[in-house]
Parts: sequence; structure tokens; C-alpha cells
Amino acid sequence: MSLSTHTVTDYVEDVSPGSGALPPRPWYASSDATRLSLNGAWRFRLSPTADAEDDSFAEEGYDAGGWAEVQVPGHWVLQGHGSPIYTNHLYPFPVDPPRVPTENPTGDHLRVFDLPQDWPDLAEGGAVLRFDGVESCARVWLNGTDLGEFKGSRLPHEFAVGHLLRSAGNVLAVRVHQWSAGSYLEDQDQWWLPGIFRDVTLLHRPAGSALDFFVHASYDHRAGTGTLRVDSDVAGRVTVSELGIDLATGESATVPVEPWSAETPRLYTGELATAGERVPLRIGFRTVALSDGLIRVNGRPVLFKGVNRHEWHAEKGRALDLATMREDVLLMKRHNVNAVRTSHYPPHPAFLDLCDEYGLWVIDECDLETHGFTEQGWRDNPVDDDRWTPALLDRAARMVERDKNHPSVVLWSLGNEAGTGRGLTAMAQWIKSRDASRLVHYEGDPTCRDTDVYARMYADHAEVERIGQGLDGGTHKRRRLPFIQCEYAHAMGNGPGGLADYQRLFESYDRLQGGFVWEWIDHGIAHPELGHAYGGDFGEELHDGNFVCDGLLFPDRQPSPGLVEFKKVIEPVGIAGDAGDGTVRITNKQDFADLSALAFSWSYEVEGEPVRCGTLSVPELAPGESAEVKLPAPPDGAPAGEAHWTVRAVLAADTPWAPRDHVVAWGQVPVAQRQTPTVAATARPVSGDGVISLGPGTFDARTGALKAVGGVPVCGLRLDVWRATTDNDDGAPWQPDLRYGLLWRKLGLHRMRHRLDAVERGADALTVRTRVAAAAWEMGLSTVYRWTSDGDRLRLKVSVTPEGDWTVPLPRLGVRFGLSAADRVQWYGGGPGEAYPDSRTASRVGRWQSTVDDLQTPYVRPQENGARADVRWAELGGLRIEGAPEFFLTARRWTTEQLDAATHRTDLVPGDTVWVNLDHAQHGLGSQSCGPGPLPPYHLRAEPAAFSFVFSTAPAPQTS
Repeated sequence: MSLSTHTVTDYVEDVSPGSGALPPRPWYASSDATRLSLNGAWRFRLSPTADAEDDSFAEEGYDAGGWAEVQVPGHWVLQGHGSPIYTNHLYPFPVDPPRVPTENPTGDHLRVFDLPQDWPDLAEGGAVLRFDGVESCARVWLNGTDLGEFKGSRLPHEFAVGHLLRSAGNVLAVRVHQWSAGSYLEDQDQWWLPGIFRDVTLLHRPAGSALDFFVHASYDHRAGTGTLRVDSDVAGRVTVSELGIDLATGESATVPVEPWSAETPRLYTGELATAGERVPLRIGFRTVALSDGLIRVNGRPVLFKGVNRHEWHAEKGRALDLATMREDVLLMKRHNVNAVRTSHYPPHPAFLDLCDEYGLWVIDECDLETHGFTEQGWRDNPVDDDRWTPALLDRAARMVERDKNHPSVVLWSLGNEAGTGRGLTAMAQWIKSRDASRLVHYEGDPTCRDTDVYARMYADHAEVERIGQGLDGGTHKRRRLPFIQCEYAHAMGNGPGGLADYQRLFESYDRLQGGFVWEWIDHGIAHPELGHAYGGDFGEELHDGNFVCDGLLFPDRQPSPGLVEFKKVIEPVGIAGDAGDGTVRITNKQDFADLSALAFSWSYEVEGEPVRCGTLSVPELAPGESAEVKLPAPPDGAPAGEAHWTVRAVLAADTPWAPRDHVVAWGQVPVAQRQTPTVAATARPVSGDGVISLGPGTFDARTGALKAVGGVPVCGLRLDVWRATTDNDDGAPWQPDLRYGLLWRKLGLHRMRHRLDAVERGADALTVRTRVAAAAWEMGLSTVYRWTSDGDRLRLKVSVTPEGDWTVPLPRLGVRFGLSAADRVQWYGGGPGEAYPDSRTASRVGRWQSTVDDLQTPYVRPQENGARADVRWAELGGLRIEGAPEFFLTARRWTTEQLDAATHRTDLVPGDTVWVNLDHAQHGLGSQSCGPGPLPPYHLRAEPAAFSFVFSTAPAPQTS
């Protein structure tokens, strides 16, 4: 047949979901039906507009030999054709729904394929062509026949094609438009990345096979029984041999079972057999209910310790393979995460299979967000425009029908940040009528008209506590609903701070059923010059910078310090002790499982070194139970010094998600306190040849500046209050709280000047008096450095007195100096990773070592990082430094000013000097890049302070 060469593309701007696609159905693998993956290399042509090229490429015999090639699944803008665009919520095109610009990048994709030799006779059964994800609008032809078009980027679409197939030379043509009416429904705080980014598959459908089936597998926690019923559009039989079940579709059977939960993901293998096909089933028995104002699964309330997960890969964008999806799930399980919100669209269906298998609660979210309409006061918002309701219902149906057989899915979410409207109500009503076995979530409606939970984003700690106490107000219905933070603790850059404070609230009030950290992974794009690129790095007209890098994983999937902190904060076993009575209190914080899967051990450590280790007998506590467990007596002959018990809970055996001895939880119990270092002031300052000598110290006689300790040169030692601002310091433009990063710069804390007032050589001390202040302001810090020595060691006492009206906290307070050479670093204190005042739960007291380079944390946008907390002593560059009290240690091969000026990690060029910060205190982190700032206890107030350090030469550190 001949195709028309018309250029009409009205379907692109049509608010309907499309035409020609089959009704949605479950995603599954058949035991009998042949399948052919059409992934791989496709011919590709990019046009600047939707109708710039005719559609003759879909005709048989078209010569595409001159076209480029792209990989499917994939995004053409990540394969050298055009550029990515990042916006948080602003639409990158004029808002005129449903119209889109004429400048509409359009990718024509062409694939020629043969059927495999084992493909059934074309006269037997049918076939469907399945697209699992295409952004944002696609039109499809097979062998010259127009199959139809569709929208709904993160949703499956199938077409009946059995009558069109031939054994060889099949021509599949797909035209993909970057912008369409559907783009107005997909404003989801991520890169705009057009393309066929999920699998394309040809599926044989045998005669008599089931197109749709629904596995209902409930659990009665009182009787310990499960009830199974499988509804199917084609009659057949359901068997579960392990349970002795053999029944017809539509019939029910009730038998004793082990229930499914995220902690104990028990799956039973079954089969649905119809006249034409056998379909494997993985059945998890569980019941989700709203009862007594709480989300209950199998009769027990659950506490979500969750993350929001966009799909992301630094090279492939949203085109994830199975190995990457499994890596995500394993990392979640190993870091004690028990729940995922699939922000803000259904994930690749294989990810849900993994959640079923390994055990994760899932909030499955619809492919819907219209956030950009907030700029118009939500005027013309599609979710409150009846013309768009069919598209909304189509999206809801394609999510529910695809994912309804996954026991991991416990809540359906209508979408994200789409305002309110009749379309959302229609979605909620349809979902509840189709699937009454799950609850419905949506954050954007404060009345909770259509939802079963009260959800919020970024509510601060005080508000969360009021909600927990039932003092939040709102509609009567809302006050009776459970509360979750569907987004909190914005994990952008260095942070988030305040996780432990949130978790204490979640564990204190029944109504608070946890939350989901924003988000799982930084969306940095691998870039040859920049390392990882973010918004603005591709010349976007509008962009939101590095706001796309706000994850607990770095773009290369390495855990950030935030994820390590989160693991500790949400650990499923509480371990706290009292050395006074020699006991440790063990609490099972799980919702379903006892402690039988864990083994406990103790280690007695002096000055960070293990002296003796052993096992600890802990009862198999039921969920919520606690027990006081006796620790052994401290080992005889243990050396004197600061001592701790460290108690660990590890896996007693290999599990599918981690090996035996994987650490699940730990706690430390202090036994003997640290002795603060003292230095007798017995040495006298001696002048000579422009210098002053005091014990091992050499000072400039004119300025009092330290020049060396023993044979170790030192430069630039002075008070330091500035840090390269974090994303959370800088805050977000819409934040109502003080954005301290901006205020610090306004007050000049990044350009402090040091005025020398006096150098005083006393009988037993060298005293240097200074004033530290910024131009244009009267506030300052009167700073006194007092040096003393016993001949071998050099003690510095720093006294700081604020002057003037300080209305803001300080970023940091300590001293910094430069060393001409340093590589290995050893310290005794908190580690092994970085820690800050409100993000230090995971910092364990011990003896650690690193290199200067490995002390750095590779945030995509450089900022303050790498501090080690509670340091008693450190050795680097030939110096040994002891603190009184403990201090934060930072060392890097560039200055704070260079770090502050960098926009990408590749901007940081190592210099010849290692700059060391010894901080008496740091300001907290918070998560004000989108959430609340640091809580008041973590503010570094400008008030009188005194702290000291003891310097001496140290032997070269031993290499491991």
C-alpha cells in the first residue's frame, strides 16, 4: 500500500492518550509464548520539527543507509543528537496547553527484523508489539501500516500485529516527538530526555492465552492463612504445588501460609494455565488495610524507612538494565532501606519484580506531574480540566493493570505536584473500584479528599511532631489518617542533616509512619570535561542548575555520606548501653521479623584499638521487644586509656541481598573517658634572627605567625570561620527561613581580614592578639593565640570573643594552616567517613587512616566536605595534633576559597600545599536546599569560645 505524504501532526497536541493501542494488562514472562527483543541498534534521523520530514520512511524499501544509529533502549540526546534539558518545575516551552512549539525535535527510528526460526506458524495465534517506555509521544508503523500513536512516557503500550508479520524483512518505524500534549503531564523534576528508553518486544500470543489476570492473595494474620483467587479473562487453572492448590480461575482457596512482608519476602511459585499458555506466578500473601488510623500490613502497622527513586544512570539516563536495577535494590537493602516511592512514575516493571523478591514496600506512583502550572496559580491545570480526564484515567489504568500482581506494591499514588482537580478524583475513584486491596496516596491535596493517607513534603521537625500529637488541624477526615513524609531530608550536596531527629519523631508517635528521603541518586550526566554535568551545562535556555543532583548515591552509584548516615539512623536494631551497670539494651525495631537472622558480637577497644572480641548472646526478640544484655567484664590487663564497648549486629548467614557478617546495626558504649592532653609551660620564648623559638615551634618575630614545628614547615595559621557553602547553606529561593549562605556572603564572612594588634613575648608564653572582621561591617572577632611549650610539644590556646551585633551563626570556628607535604592521614576519633553536627550518627569512634585525597567527598558541585568529627588526635605531614576538646579535621590540596569558587570537580586542581582545618565547631547542615535548615541546637552561635591544640612532630605513618 502507498502511504500519504501528509505532514499533519494534530495527534501531537491532542489531549487524548492516543489511538490504536490495546487495553493495558499485566507485565509477565510466559513459559510457552515466544518473544523477540527488538532492542539494539536502530537507524535514526533527527528533525527539528514534528513535520519536517515526511513519513515515507515507514514504507517498505525505504533506504535509511545514510541515517545515523542509536541504541534502543536509549535517549538520542545522550547519543550525540541534540542536548538534554534540566528543569525542576518550569516547562521548557511556552505554557499554552495543549499546544507545543513548532521547534519540536523529532526522532525517526527504523528497525528491520526477521522472525526467529522457532517463531510459531504465523497462522496460529496472534502477536503484540510492546513498548515499555517512550518519551513523550510516538507514532508507530509496521510493514507500512499505521498502528497508531500514544503518550504516557513511562507506561506500556501494545499493538496487535500478528496479521502484519512476515517471516523476514519486517520494517518497524517509530516517530518520536520530544514535546506533545503529554509533556504537560510529565513535569517531573528530571532531565527532559526524548527517545525509546525502555524495551521494545514482539510477543507471540497463542490462541487461548490469557490477556489479563489479577492475582488476589490476602493474608489473615489471626488465622495464619492465605486466601488465593486468580481472576482471568480466559478460563484456566491455578496451581501452587507447595501449598497443594489446584483450582479454577475465579475460585478461592484458603490454606496456611507464610505471609509476605518487606522484612520476610516470602514468595510462592505458582502457575496459571489456560488452553494456550502457562504463565508463572510469584505469589506473596499479604493484606493492606487502613485500620484505627494506621496503615497496617498483615495486621501490623508499618514504619516506612524509604527513599524516592527516579530511574537514573549517568551514561544511559533512564534506560536502565536489569543489573543496574538489581544494584539499586541490593544497595537499598544493605543500607536498611525498606521502602521505595517510585517518583514520579511507574518504574521499569523488572524493578518491581526485584522488590517482590528482595523485600521492599512500594508506593507506585502514576506518570503525572503538572508542577509548572504553579507559575500561573494553577490556571488551566489539566487535572482540573475535563478534556484531559481520559488521559489521566488512561495513565492510572496503565499503572494499575501493569503492576497489580506485585505484592510489594502497597499504595497507589495518583502522581506528584499536580495541584487538585476533578481529574485526580476520577483517578482515585477508578483505582479504588478496580483494586480495593491497596490504599491511595497523593500529597497535593491538603484535604485528603481522594486519599487514604495524609502526606506532606519537607514538613519541619516541629510540624511533624505536632502532626504526631494530632494537633495539626485540617479536615476531620485528614486528622483521622496516618501521616507519612513522602519527601523529606533533601539529599542535595553535603547532607541531609537532621535525619536522626526526624527518626526519633517517627518512632515516638504511632501516627507518624515514616517517610521517603529525596532522593536515591544524583542525576549527573557523565561528561568528558566536567566529570558529571548538571543543569546549564548543555546551554539550556532555562535550567535549575545542580538541583538535579540531590541523591543519596553519587552518579556512579557510590554511596554518599548521607546514605551511610541514613543506614545508621534507620537501623532495625537499637543498641544502647550503660557502662555503669555493664549492660547493653537491644531493641528489635522491625515490624515483622524477630532477631533470629542476626548474630551479635562485642569488641572492647582502648584508644580506638581492639583489645578483645567475643560473641554476645541476645534473645530472638519479637518485633518491638527489648532486652537488657549483660556485657562481659573488661578484659584483664587491658591498657589504660579511653575505652569503648562496640556491639555489632551482623547477618548470621548469607541472604539473597548480602553475605554473612554484613553489619546491619552497631552501637558504642563508653567505658573510660579520655584524658585531656596537658602541656606544662616550662619552655621560654627565645628571640633571634627575626624569629622567636618556643620549644619545637618557630615563629615570625614581627607577626607572631607560626613558621615550623620541629622540622615541619607550617604556613598561614590563623582563625578561620568560612566554609565553601553547601547546597543546604545556600538554600532555595522559596525557603521562608534564613538562607545563611547568602547572609554569610552579605556580611563578608568569606573575605575576613586579620588585623594584628600585638605580639607579646612573655616569660612562658608567646601571645598574639588579633581582630578578625570583614570590610563594611562593624562585627568582628577578637582573637587571641597563646602559645606555650614543655620543650617537646607546642600548645596553642585560641580565645575568641565576638564584638558587635552578630545576628547570624558562624559557618565554622577553628584554625587553618598549610603544610608543604602531606599524604597519609591517621586519626583517632570519629570515622571512617565525614560527619557534621547534625549528621554524625554513623561516625564511630576508632583509629582510622586515609590519604588526603580519599578524605574528599566527591559532591557533583564542590562544597564543604570531608570533615571527620570528634577527633582526639591526628597525624599528617609529619605533625601530630591533639585537641582539647575534640575537633573536626579537614585536609585538602586546595584552599577553601578555591573549593568555594569551583562549579565542577574538574575545577579543583591540587596545589603544592595541603590546607588543614582544625575546627572547634561547625554549623549544622540541615536540608534547606529544599527542606528545613539546621535545628537550633546545631547552630554555631557567635559567642565567646576557647579551645586548644597540642602540636608535636610525629613519625611517618605506617602503610597498611
